[in-house]
Amino acid sequence: MSDKKKECAKVISQEMIATDVYSMWLSCPEVASVARPGQFISLYCADEAHILPRPISLCEIAAQEGKLRIVYRKVGFGTEEFSQMKEGDEVVILGPLGNGFSDEGGKAILVGGGIGVPPMLEFAKHIKGEKVAVMGYRNQELFLKEEFEQYLPLIVATEDGSAGTKGNVIDAITSEQIKGDVIYACGPMPMLRALKEFAAKHQMKCYISLEEKMACGIGACLGCVCKTKHVDEHSKVHNARICTEGPVFDAEEVEI
Repeated sequence: MSDKKKECAKVISQEMIATDVYSMWLSCPEVASVARPGQFISLYCADEAHILPRPISLCEIAAQEGKLRIVYRKVGFGTEEFSQMKEGDEVVILGPLGNGFSDEGGKAILVGGGIGVPPMLEFAKHIKGEKVAVMGYRNQELFLKEEFEQYLPLIVATEDGSAGTKGNVIDAITSEQIKGDVIYACGPMPMLRALKEFAAKHQMKCYISLEEKMACGIGACLGCVCKTKHVDEHSKVHNARICTEGPVFDAEEVEI
């Protein structure tokens, strides 16, 4: 996007909120001032041997205070490094990147699964009409539960049945007989496929945020493409770059 900026962000705070899941607030006035729900930032490692940045979705945006919140899972070298950071540490970031969510009107069902839960929080604040959230977790570690409940009713599903509905988010939507006009979702691909099918069956709009390994994060390398119905103007084939045309897509426009 034209308003993306590279900025040296300062860590305000960081804490582990579930097993290997960390919440970090960053002071980055320039990036925060133009960020929108559903976008992400790329964080650069201090170790110059690891030149590719790590993309992490935005969880909360406090534009007036010049800060952003990211919630991420520690899974590799980059996130291991970030998880060790403390208040006052600095990290170079690039952002905001990608296209985010837009409120389409009607009753909204916000769905998140696993580490796809955090990106839905900021959007939950922005939807003006009737709304409900359905979040899927592995177990009873319901990170961000209290934050979501400040903005909308929350239904929970857990894989092991330790909280809420036992099963996945579709099981929870079905068992709670949740109705709506549009689904907004972020999470693992099997969940997104199921929601796309569910939405089509019930004549609902569905917008999904795709997660993919990225290299450049700015659309130059074509390393994070997905198949689409329409021809991409950049590559002239049936694909779209998740980092720029996405990560949010109309589910009917992409093949997943």
